[in-house]
Amino acid sequence: MPDRDLVRTPSGVLVPAGIDPFHRTLHHVAPSGLLGQTTQTSGMTRLEAISGKTVGSANLWMGQTHVAASTASGNHHHGASETAIYVVSGHPVFVFLDVEGDQPVERRVETDPGDYIFVPPYVPHREENPDPETEAVVVIARTTQEAIVVNLDGLDWSEVEIR
Repeated sequence: MPDRDLVRTPSGVLVPAGIDPFHRTLHHVAPSGLLGQTTQTSGMTRLEAISGKTVGSANLWMGQTHVAASTASGNHHHGASETAIYVVSGHPVFVFLDVEGDQPVERRVETDPGDYIFVPPYVPHREENPDPETEAVVVIARTTQEAIVVNLDGLDWSEVEIR
């Protein structure tokens, strides 16, 4: 790499010129630093950990979702964002409308701690926690920098607008 593409940091290290000082260091977010000021859906609580607001990320959002015992979230989708979910505790159920067969069928994906779920862009879904005593906690990562949440009346695609 030619010298013109490098800059010298205050400590004397040469780094690529296009990387700003904020993005040359690791950022630690402790549980006490999680933010609840993100878009919410009824029946669940989202907490933001990694985002543009918290660490300056440009393409990633990550956080936690908590669903209380005997609770179902409202129906929603996450826009153009792909969503990856890791089940930390509890046994949440992810519900969506399977439209690939002859007739639409409501499908329930039951999970255990350690399971992963992938939610494609725009897919209407909801989380349920059928356990009468234990909260369900999941970690979520999205391919967009902010938590896109579009709350819906139902699981059908009639309210989904592709942007």
